[in-house]
Amino acid sequence: MQAERNLYAIVDIETTGGYASGNNIIEVAVFVHDGFTIVDKYETLVNPGVPIPIHIQALTGITNEMVSNAPLFREIAGDLFEILEDKIFVAHNVNFDYSFLHHQFDLLNYKLQTKKLCTVRLARKIFPGFPSYSLGKLCKQLSITLENRHRAGGDACATTVLFSKLLDNDFDGFIELSLKKGSKEASLPANLPKEHVENLPHAPGVYYFYDKKGKIIYIGKAVDLKKRVLSHFTNNKPNQQKQEFLRNIYSISFTECGTELYSFVLEALEIKKYWPKYNRSLKQYDQLYGLYLFDAQNGYKRLAISKKIKNFTALATFNTLNEGYRFLHQLTEDYELCSKLCFLGNHSEMCSPECRGACKGDESFVTYNERVEMALAAVSNYLPSFAIIDDGRNENEKSCLLVLKGEFYGMGFIDDHTIWNNVDSLKQTLTVCSSYDYVKNLLYQYVINNPGKCVYFNSCF
Repeated sequence: MQAERNLYAIVDIETTGGYASGNNIIEVAVFVHDGFTIVDKYETLVNPGVPIPIHIQALTGITNEMVSNAPLFREIAGDLFEILEDKIFVAHNVNFDYSFLHHQFDLLNYKLQTKKLCTVRLARKIFPGFPSYSLGKLCKQLSITLENRHRAGGDACATTVLFSKLLDNDFDGFIELSLKKGSKEASLPANLPKEHVENLPHAPGVYYFYDKKGKIIYIGKAVDLKKRVLSHFTNNKPNQQKQEFLRNIYSISFTECGTELYSFVLEALEIKKYWPKYNRSLKQYDQLYGLYLFDAQNGYKRLAISKKIKNFTALATFNTLNEGYRFLHQLTEDYELCSKLCFLGNHSEMCSPECRGACKGDESFVTYNERVEMALAAVSNYLPSFAIIDDGRNENEKSCLLVLKGEFYGMGFIDDHTIWNNVDSLKQTLTVCSSYDYVKNLLYQYVINNPGKCVYFNSCF
């Protein structure tokens, strides 16, 4: 089936590097196609204004001498923009070529806004089953002559022949569907099947991006899985990280979670488990403060709230300094510890009423340390135990996140037969998970803001 009559600008560019914001164009070629034949052609070398890297010279054959007298991009921008602005922009891996031209035009206040078609994505649909969809491999498989490889004119010419074959063999009208408003087809990564996006639900969950070898390269969370995943592709930034990221996405999977909180927790745990290449923020997270025990030279054991200390194990962790101080004040009150020895008071001030004189030497370190040890043994009893019960993936289940004595225990989905306020019943149903500071902080904050979602197993929170 022939697509509706349009004018197509079939484009290829050569550049000094792989991403638009840090590199420049050194050659551009455009073949204008009316759906039947070539009706116009534009081709030129471009002076990038910077030296061409050696590996680019080796790949393309374009040398610094060849571009020394070529026009700068700003000198061809007007003519090139006039050729492109009323056409459908076609390229092999279209988002690469488009990102460079869009970025260069934008610097000169030209606003390139055209429909796009990607011949990689079109070929996957119209000629399914090939082992590779690179331009060189496709040309061999479809008997297309490819001359002057890695030169803009040669690659654009071959892409034009490929596009003609795609038009002639598009019996299901895929090209026309791709051009319809709302299709999103051209904005998707070149190697990602559209079905992977179409199968995403409008529901909370966690999504996974995979590379060519099936390795997870990114994990994300979402209130709306489909909307969030599409947002990665509609904002096609010209920086290196984004362009490399899009090129490496070959497939997507997802896990529905029922609630935003469950998605947050699962995302954090999965990032810790798989350590994906493009996840960065959660890899560095750690709570800021901890409760520590120190031995003083005079024999008295001293408790203190401090910023996290490398290679020291905290007895409890806290997200804020005030949270830690409140916890330690409660310990000193209940076990009659010295507030000065716990670094809670100024040395010029009187000690707390509970103090038995340890700070003055009136109480021996032996008896004082016994109470410190009692306090340490009871630390876990001061930490909260609770379950967060919320919506599940359907109306027949609930999601559950369980915290026991301050540590995240596990998560999962429970049915109406599960006894929510019985710890043993919940533990038998849930998947046991690793506990770490980021997850604990998420759950503590949620409990404070949503007390009605929680079932408590002690009264200390």
